Amino acid sequence: MSAAKQERTTSATNLPQEKYDELGAYIQSLETKEGALIHVLHRAQTVFTYLPLEVQLFIARQMDLPAAEVFGVVSFYSYFTTKPVGKHTVSVCMGTACFVRGSEEVYKAFKEELGIQPGEISPDGLFSIKDVRCIGACGLAPVVTVGEKVYGHVKPEDVKTILDEYRADHVLENLN
Repeated sequence: MSAAKQERTTSATNLPQEKYDELGAYIQSLETKEGALIHVLHRAQTVFTYLPLEVQLFIARQMDLPAAEVFGVVSFYSYFTTKPVGKHTVSVCMGTACFVRGSEEVYKAFKEELGIQPGEISPDGLFSIKDVRCIGACGLAPVVTVGEKVYGHVKPEDVKTILDEYRADHVLENLN
């Protein structure tokens, strides 16, 4: 029996203190820390966009847990990422229903429009892309999510319109 492959955790030494303060305040606000690790990890990933080694160690200390327990949960669940990602993660479903309805072409169109491959961040820092096994919305196949927003019946020609929605929001945010 061979050992399970361990993905290297990204280290990030210059994370803003305000983000640590926000996460620490959330942890302190919990009625009980027992059984709350996954909730805390979700919050941490929302705050930092990924879970580098330093954030995992911070959580372990704040929750009085062994670091190995935190690392184990992070590495077990595919939702959690230990590598930097763009502001918006584009997930293209490659489940059977989506695949037979053209998700592979949609995935290719996203990669071409963004000029990136999975695991990379678009040059503007706005997007990362990944394929997922099943989103659970087979009736809308092919399905794409951007963050929490679900797009159904996506065709390759829809890709630029979807991305432009987030690009426009980014421009508006920067004007304010």
